[in-house]
Amino acid sequence: MEQKILYLSRAEVEAIDVPMERIIAALEAMFREKGEGRVEMPPKPGIHPRPDSFIHAMPAYIPSLKSAGMKWVSGFPENIRKGLPYISGLIILNDPETGIPLSVMDCTWITAKRTGAATAVAAKYLARPDSKIVGILGCGVQGRSNLEALKVLFSVQRVMAYDTSQDARELYAAEMANKCSLEVRPVKTPREAVSGCDVVVTAGPILKTPHATIQPGWLEVGAFASLVDYDSYWHRHALKEADKFCTDDIPQLKYYKTIGYFQDIPPVYAELGELVTGRKPGRTNPAERTMTCNLGLALDDMATAPLVFKLAVEKGLGTRLPL
Repeated sequence: MEQKILYLSRAEVEAIDVPMERIIAALEAMFREKGEGRVEMPPKPGIHPRPDSFIHAMPAYIPSLKSAGMKWVSGFPENIRKGLPYISGLIILNDPETGIPLSVMDCTWITAKRTGAATAVAAKYLARPDSKIVGILGCGVQGRSNLEALKVLFSVQRVMAYDTSQDARELYAAEMANKCSLEVRPVKTPREAVSGCDVVVTAGPILKTPHATIQPGWLEVGAFASLVDYDSYWHRHALKEADKFCTDDIPQLKYYKTIGYFQDIPPVYAELGELVTGRKPGRTNPAERTMTCNLGLALDDMATAPLVFKLAVEKGLGTRLPL
């Protein structure tokens, strides 16, 4: 019998447009499984052809979701100057019963959305429930998807948007104000996107040596921060103001330390899986400063890819290719 895979281009994955609510729910379910020890995910190996660039192999298996596969993803900061995406790559989804590939799909949209969804899951347990003001530093793809996800779970009223590019922050403000029906203010200094905010998301390029823009005393008492760009934006003393510093996967964080990242961060309080399962409490009082540094897990992709695949089949999208 001829075996075929379903190929889904970037445009087709975007057209399927899985609702953010479903992605957040899938990731929370995945983190519960991870917290219970019912998933398989080795630390991602990678190569680094250019400074501050990466190409990673990210395999994972989630038995409860019947999802197995791998993402092959690259991040090249200099691509922006060439008119190319910072993040690009492919996801291979396999049949966990036979190992046969079911689908190959572009990973750009999935990477953006699942990363925002992971911030939202963390914020559910670590941010104040009444959080209304969001600061975004880095007005690119992740600045957009993280705000979209936070708006699903929180009654966001105002966004303070900072980027080193004035054009980028003004475009972001206009676009996201319209898309999310929010007040979005482009601000001229990074501190304006931190001080006075209930939730802060740093979403610049991932750097081995932090530029340490965010200084001690900027993050408000009771605020929550999501470090999408690792510790790149944060001064080490600002990080150490956190009462609870969390991550999505401690073994992966330890691995990154061995290759030069995260050289001066606080001790990790908990993994997200421990928060979702209740093994450790999240926020316990309104005054805590809390942080998560989610590294981006293959499990995130394997929680999201089956949603894309299922809707693609239902809608008749994609191209069937012989193996």
